Amino acid sequence: MQISVMAADLSRLALLLSVNTSQRCHTRTSRFSALPFLSKHISSSHLRNASLRRRPRLGVFCQTAGTQSKGFSDVEFAAAAGQDRLLKVPISNIRNFSIIAHIDHGKSTLADKLLQMTGTVQKREMKDQFLDNMDLERERGITIKLQAARMRYVYGNEPYCLNLIDTPGHVDFSYEVSRSLAACEGALLVVDASQGVEAQTLANVYLALENNLEIILVLNKIDLPGAEPNRVSQEIEEVIGLDCSNAIYCSAKEGIGITEILNAIVQRIPPPHDTAKRPLRALIFDSYYDPYRGVIVYFRVIDGTIKKGDRIYFMASAKDYYADEIGVLSPNQVQVDELYAGEVGYLSASIRSVADARVGDTITHHGRRAENSLPGYEEATPMVFCGMFPVDADQFPELRDALEKLQLNDAALKFEPETSSAMGFGFRCGFLGLLHMEIVQERLEREYNLTLITTAPSVVYRVNCVNGDTVDCSNPSLLPEPGKRKSIEEPVVKIEMLTPKDYIGPLMELAQDRRGEFKELKFVTENRASITYDLPLAEMVGDFFDQLKSRSKGYASMEYSFVGYKESELIKLDIQINGEHVEPLATIVHRDKAYAVGRALTQKLKELIPRQMFKVPIQACIGSKVIASESLSAIRKDVLSKCYGGDITRKKKLLKKQAEGKKRMKAIGKVDVPQEAFMAVLKLEKEVL
Repeated sequence: MQISVMAADLSRLALLLSVNTSQRCHTRTSRFSALPFLSKHISSSHLRNASLRRRPRLGVFCQTAGTQSKGFSDVEFAAAAGQDRLLKVPISNIRNFSIIAHIDHGKSTLADKLLQMTGTVQKREMKDQFLDNMDLERERGITIKLQAARMRYVYGNEPYCLNLIDTPGHVDFSYEVSRSLAACEGALLVVDASQGVEAQTLANVYLALENNLEIILVLNKIDLPGAEPNRVSQEIEEVIGLDCSNAIYCSAKEGIGITEILNAIVQRIPPPHDTAKRPLRALIFDSYYDPYRGVIVYFRVIDGTIKKGDRIYFMASAKDYYADEIGVLSPNQVQVDELYAGEVGYLSASIRSVADARVGDTITHHGRRAENSLPGYEEATPMVFCGMFPVDADQFPELRDALEKLQLNDAALKFEPETSSAMGFGFRCGFLGLLHMEIVQERLEREYNLTLITTAPSVVYRVNCVNGDTVDCSNPSLLPEPGKRKSIEEPVVKIEMLTPKDYIGPLMELAQDRRGEFKELKFVTENRASITYDLPLAEMVGDFFDQLKSRSKGYASMEYSFVGYKESELIKLDIQINGEHVEPLATIVHRDKAYAVGRALTQKLKELIPRQMFKVPIQACIGSKVIASESLSAIRKDVLSKCYGGDITRKKKLLKKQAEGKKRMKAIGKVDVPQEAFMAVLKLEKEVL
């Protein structure tokens, strides 16, 4: 039964029950939980008249733990928070937590249900993947840009403030994940009860353990026919070593076990330390650019307090600003006057560039600076590079403007102008990884209506020169001459593949073909194995992931981390057409693969370049040595068609004249490689390299 009572009536009823002032300040739900008892003391006519009058604006609703016994459902008791979640609670009642999971294990669905059950988002405003704002996130089912949300939950008649800090779900953004986890005291580890432990699960758990987080194990999707929670629990104990005796079985889609998760967050995750009297130190875990307010910074206050109007200082970038606006994310931005140690919020200070407020930086007061910044800050380092060129040359200024706007939002994106004889003017862009590259390319094409050609992704090589200098080379055209370089080093990653035992052979063969160095093979369970290799990053930026999924029929997963640079026998493979170098088609490859790549490129170019009036040689070269060659035969004109017999010398004279013309044409002729050929060869490079 739902009872609607005017706010004034509620105040009088609260007085009758002698509800103390502090309880009324903290939560309105304590009054609502007493309504079944109060209904005895109110006449039915009074209730009817009250319900006919204008109902108060209750805002958003909050669930109260332990109220089902009084005859009310969770959803009905998600009906009383309103603006209460903005009220201050003691530091001991704050809980900061994150959700970590492998892709498609139900992280976003669980976040949606937590927001709904705590009344943070009203039912009419609710939509799937509520915290995923981008269309790309919804289409791909992954989280690209992390979000935060402040929830209010009443447990044991005490209000608690729960701060959910979402994390991206891909290895490219592992640094952002580590900063999000550093802002928390606990984490929900979500594992699919039908699929079990995956590679990303392990990586995120190890990050959480490094940050000394309390981990709450959640087995999701138990409503599926193929769910095996007992088997998965045993697998988690064997692989990760976590105690699964208190694991929570839930189905985020059906709403099963959500109350138990909320109770566990309150009971098991420790509160932040009470360090409000220390000098301000706040950790930035995300930032984005707003065209009207500048950069909006998401942060967690570790020590001290921050107030609206304070002059703040960013310790890594050495910039200072005035905090024009501070507030909390609930999940929309709501302004407040002050945030203290343990709280999570945002600030706006008319910051012009995301580079001034990088993820992982420490905020302190300009006048009373902290002695040390928070540990763990790193500069974002691009690992994968590619060239981006507009199909229509007139779109070059638009591409430059679009990249500048994206860079305002994404400090990890690097770009510099590049000129190609084949594709004209464009940019050489650096990314964190392949997914990051795909996202940027799709956003450029969707949001800015650009049509782009991208070259094959390459990595940054380190060249040790004879004179002792070290040169970073992301483009084959920047490679020093052979006589000037002493050695070339390439980036190496440690890759861990989790696979059913039936696919161990094909996956080891794949890694060996890609110049992988075997490190370890161990059985994590009876039927699943972990294979570890050191693999050159250049071998992985092609179709490695596609091959992994293909050879394992989709069952294997992978996780990689950057190890360092390693010296290798790398050479520059040039393509010559009619004796001229075609710089856009040059690549850096390992010496053992040079012939196969050169043969594939020359054969493809022979198919794509139109025939000329003279013979055109197509050669793949290492320096001056030709390792693969094809030739386009000339288009011949029948100069003897008008000769119907007669002396043979006449025919020889005509053929000699034609041969001299062909020779002269070949000397001064130029072969134009059509853009379609470049696009096809670039696609081939992505497959071959």
